[in-house]
Amino acid sequence: MASQSHSPAVPSLPFGRFANGPSVPFGARGRSVIMHAMRPLIIAANWKMNTTSADAGELAATIAARTEEPGVIRVICPPFVCLSAVRDALVGKGVAVGAQNVHHELAGAYTGEISAAMLDGLATWVILGHSERRRDAHETDELIGKKLARAISSGLRPILCVGELLAEREAGRAVEIVADQLRGALAGKDPEALVGAGFVIAYEPVWAIGTGRTASSADAAAMADAIRSTLAADLGWGQAAESVPILYGGSVTSANIGEFLGEPSIDGGLVGGASLKPDEMAGMVARAALVARTRAQDKGVR
Repeated sequence: MASQSHSPAVPSLPFGRFANGPSVPFGARGRSVIMHAMRPLIIAANWKMNTTSADAGELAATIAARTEEPGVIRVICPPFVCLSAVRDALVGKGVAVGAQNVHHELAGAYTGEISAAMLDGLATWVILGHSERRRDAHETDELIGKKLARAISSGLRPILCVGELLAEREAGRAVEIVADQLRGALAGKDPEALVGAGFVIAYEPVWAIGTGRTASSADAAAMADAIRSTLAADLGWGQAAESVPILYGGSVTSANIGEFLGEPSIDGGLVGGASLKPDEMAGMVARAALVARTRAQDKGVR
């Protein structure tokens, strides 16, 4: 894990390197010169409120053994109480460990919360703004933005979740809602620091999470394009937006992930229930590895 710095300010990183990824050069105005062919393929497992410290380590080790594929970043995000067991089980396995949330303050009277300092040595990634946190803990875009700043300043690689409700999609407001979430969470953030820290976005249509329903791959790709457009134009990221990996989440399985990874704008999956099944994870990572090889070959041709 990167060395911890607990300053509230987001660091300025003129030349970033993040876990399991490439170094990130920037131009004179902080614009990334990395094209989308350099984006990594990522399969991130969100175990949510499943497993215990007694069985999480064994499950993590089994998944790690079944998913040894080149060209794919693998991340497992277990419950907080299982972080230590999963970390120990994954030593030397090439699989990163992530937390499912982090508090925006360093310490204080916040009963039941987890600070970035508490994750030091346990996790190198963190999920932020998941729809279940927005729904159940009433997290706002502003609060998620504060958590994002804390994650970056503490050396945690963030996965920022965005997505619309079914009613919002049916009303034709999906792109508007996601753009508002991005603007709310990323306002005032330095693109250099975010890209240098390995910033990842997960698009999760809320109506597809845990329901068995999925967005079409075309709809997911269109949203990924809209997300990068919002970063580039509305938030002033310019070409740096092209270096941000975008994952699809929402009832992802080994049976459907190929459709999503077939879209050049989608770079992996944030996987819920299926991530608790080694066979499912093996299938998803294998498909991601195939796509990674194809994209690398295409890049070589260009």
